[in-house]
Amino acid sequence: MLRAGIFGMQQDGAPEESEGKKCAWKGHKARMQMRLDKREEYVMSEWKQLWLQYHPVADQGFGAYAGTVVLDGFVNTPVINSLKEEAARGLKGMLGTEPVFADQAEGACIRIRRVDAVASAKAEEELSENQKTESYRILVTPEEIRIEAAGEKGALYGTFALLRAIGTGKALQEAETETVPSNPLRMLNHWDNMTNDIERGYSGDSFFFKDGTVIVDERTKDYARLVSSVGINAVVINNVNVKGDATDLITDRYFDKLAAMSEIFAAYGVSLYLSLNFASPIEIGGLDNCDPLNEEVIAWWKGKIAEVFGRIPNFGGFLVKADSEGRPGPFTYGRTQADGANMLADLVKPYGGTIIWRCFVYNCTQDWRDYKTDRARSGYDNFKAMDGDYHDNVILQIKNGPMDFQIREPIHPLMGGLRKTNQMLEVQIAQEYTGHQIDVCYLMPMFKEVLEYHTYCTNHPEENDRQKEGAGDQVKDIVSGRTFGNQKSGMAGMAAVANTGNDANWTGNDLAAANLYGFGRLSFDTELSSEEIAREWAQLTFDTDKEAIDVIVRILMGSRATYEKYTSPLGIGWMVTPGFHYGCSVDGYEYSRWGTYHRADHLGIGVDRSSHGTGYAQQYYPENAEQYEDPARCPENLLLFFHHIPYTWKLSSGQSLIQYIYDSHFEGYEEAEGMAKAFEGLKGRIPEDSFENISGRFRLQLDNAREWRDQVNSYFYRKSGIPDEKGRPIY
Repeated sequence: MLRAGIFGMQQDGAPEESEGKKCAWKGHKARMQMRLDKREEYVMSEWKQLWLQYHPVADQGFGAYAGTVVLDGFVNTPVINSLKEEAARGLKGMLGTEPVFADQAEGACIRIRRVDAVASAKAEEELSENQKTESYRILVTPEEIRIEAAGEKGALYGTFALLRAIGTGKALQEAETETVPSNPLRMLNHWDNMTNDIERGYSGDSFFFKDGTVIVDERTKDYARLVSSVGINAVVINNVNVKGDATDLITDRYFDKLAAMSEIFAAYGVSLYLSLNFASPIEIGGLDNCDPLNEEVIAWWKGKIAEVFGRIPNFGGFLVKADSEGRPGPFTYGRTQADGANMLADLVKPYGGTIIWRCFVYNCTQDWRDYKTDRARSGYDNFKAMDGDYHDNVILQIKNGPMDFQIREPIHPLMGGLRKTNQMLEVQIAQEYTGHQIDVCYLMPMFKEVLEYHTYCTNHPEENDRQKEGAGDQVKDIVSGRTFGNQKSGMAGMAAVANTGNDANWTGNDLAAANLYGFGRLSFDTELSSEEIAREWAQLTFDTDKEAIDVIVRILMGSRATYEKYTSPLGIGWMVTPGFHYGCSVDGYEYSRWGTYHRADHLGIGVDRSSHGTGYAQQYYPENAEQYEDPARCPENLLLFFHHIPYTWKLSSGQSLIQYIYDSHFEGYEEAEGMAKAFEGLKGRIPEDSFENISGRFRLQLDNAREWRDQVNSYFYRKSGIPDEKGRPIY
């Protein structure tokens, strides 16, 4: 029986909660698991291949070329062997042709050819080595389909692109493309623990770890295939909250297994990274401190890092969470975040290594009575002053918003605020606050909004910064390295907290795989549209008719807006079950230490983050700050994030705020019902196991949406005393 593991028990690094809360969560977990077991009793002999199923398709002319594949200028290496294996598998599965690999072809063929460069000479000057070798071009002539690349990884990505064109039913000429990756680094961060579980994991246990051991098997290879096929080139396999056995991942206890895993990853163009315990000198080194400026500590790290890079091939570097939610860090010793990051960066630099340093640093012991301390301010306050202090192989990893992966929050002000420091964007495809991979919530529309946000940083050049002439000011320009000239170094890109587990379908809900696929495709090519990505994924995943694909795409494209409607309104966020984060609890975090308050009273709701409140709005450049400062100009979908607003406030629609809360929550539930009903019409048109999986999740989603609707509406009716003008049931 396939069970979905949906129960993460702890906030990102949060200390353990009380035994009473643990028991409450366990009871909730048990009830949800019983419901899932009852509704999802289907059996699979092995895990799915997701969008790499290669089901038969109507030949659009590709078959005439598929009999022979010529490798021109490429020799057999692990990456090229992966390419050949994938081409053979895909062409046979989709077109029924088993290709012959040869040095020459007598007739039409697929030719995979090494060239000096794909991009223009001018563009090449700006690109990182990663981007140069990962670029590809596909050309179609009467004699051949030609995949051209300057490196073997580009040839592999080009092969996946050709198979994707065949699988999505494109005509021959539509397969032609010239593609340069938008971002040098495209990374997945796994929050897998060596105790089998995954923090904020909703699709089973880890397939990297079990009972304190590292797992390397056939699933490791299939995972590498899946992520490589969408352009991921780096993976962190363990939780950022490093503890227990995971601290030992940098010891001889695990080097052999990690080396084997790294070699599998390398064969698909993927670099292995590890999350690092900053307190390792104490916990495994026997020292009495981990002060980053202590010579004894530095010497210990120097020896340990030499050992790691010497024993693990293709090793990329470390991801570090420090001084956050109970994790150790340089603040303990009166040092700066730059002190900690630079010490490690200097030691990994001789090996070509990178230190990725998370900016999720905030006061998690806030007093709810304190109206001036603001968690949203913390990232900017902790990192802006050190802009330019970080060494050139440090990347600051910045969440898309200043809080914590909410369904709606503003773009992090460090995006564009940091001008002299390498930075990358962190998003979450594990649906911690967006439905636990039970509720369908396709996140590419959100990520597109983030990437296309104008920071206005280019309007405000600073002395000695790295701004390039004519550079764009959108987040996609900044995190790619184009705006501030760090693209060429490769110290830029995008990362996502992963949503995979050892469930047979990898992501718990079959529809949640669209977020895994989507993040990879979008990070590789930020110009793709959300709908284009959704349609690709659906066509490659489901062997069905166009009408059914249209239904799936419509469900995905509307799902984020629907989830937002029936959960927290207008950017206020949270209101979730404490610790568990699935289901509604309007005041669940309102009197806690986490800084996640909505400040609702009998007159209104929202946090005053204007210059009269916490001052957070002023962390943006003036063009945005002036909008956020003024409630009449503030984007309405963020109104309650920036302002405390009376329930009687009139929105641009003419609705009062309280009526908007009522209307949106009723609409959200009705839309969820509509999605579930539309999906029921696909019975018999997609595989039965997928149908049963998704249908079961929709039933749970409707329960969740109903609870959100009724609890939120009743809460605010009782707070405000203002009835729903449409007279609907409110309790």
